[in-house]
Amino acid sequence: MYTPANYQNFPQQIVKATYQKLKQLLPSIFGIFIFLTLWHFLSLRPNTTLPSPLTVVTDTWDLIKDPFFQKGGNNKGFFWLIMASLRRVVVGYFLATVIGIPIGFIISLNSFCRKAVDPLIQLLRPVAPLAWLPLAQAVFLKPNPSAIFVIAITAIWPIILNTALGVKLIPKDYINVAKLVGLSPLENFYKILLPATLPYIFTGLRIAIGLSWLAVVAAEMLLSDDGIGFFIVDAYNNANIEEMILAIIYLGGVGLVLDKIMAFIAEKVTPQE
Repeated sequence: MYTPANYQNFPQQIVKATYQKLKQLLPSIFGIFIFLTLWHFLSLRPNTTLPSPLTVVTDTWDLIKDPFFQKGGNNKGFFWLIMASLRRVVVGYFLATVIGIPIGFIISLNSFCRKAVDPLIQLLRPVAPLAWLPLAQAVFLKPNPSAIFVIAITAIWPIILNTALGVKLIPKDYINVAKLVGLSPLENFYKILLPATLPYIFTGLRIAIGLSWLAVVAAEMLLSDDGIGFFIVDAYNNANIEEMILAIIYLGGVGLVLDKIMAFIAEKVTPQE
């Protein structure tokens, strides 16, 4: 309940809260300022084709101020380009999740499966997304399924490995209690294995979403006629450095948002100590 004293202190509370927010943001603002300053000085070098930050903003202002335009064909705003890429990411990431999590549990709980699957994981995990593109085209024939396959195969490894690690690190006391109580395999999974493994699963999912966003750009550069990756290649072919830089900034921004969304979900879903 607010008292007159509370109302008197209300402006001070606002000022204090604003000050704390600015204090938290100051390091980030300083880092961005240093980055933009270095970028500006690099653009001043003789014979360089690197535009300054101000030049990028002024030359791409039409794309910045209206990201929702659609003028037919590939002539569309960044919102639609990003949405096209996100649709591929959602499908590929979903496939990696529904396949990767069960595999992670299986290879942790069954030594035969672990010995059978581990060599394949170690063999395929280091393969770069671009290396999968020719094989994906040969198998799926169409660009969109090929891009989704590349996203899924890139994102699946951290999901498998982190899930398996989470199961491996479950305290033995938990397992002993489950045996003592006489839990069924299904009850053991939902009451012991899954809650104890969730933090590790979400660590893998958070890594995988970043890899998915990376993979979709690589796939779209070679396979697609739509999406943010295609836009970058098209800008490169037209020697439009300003549009390439703007697309890279959008890429980083969307990747940051995806990571924060996964971190927020993990914080809400995983058990809190």
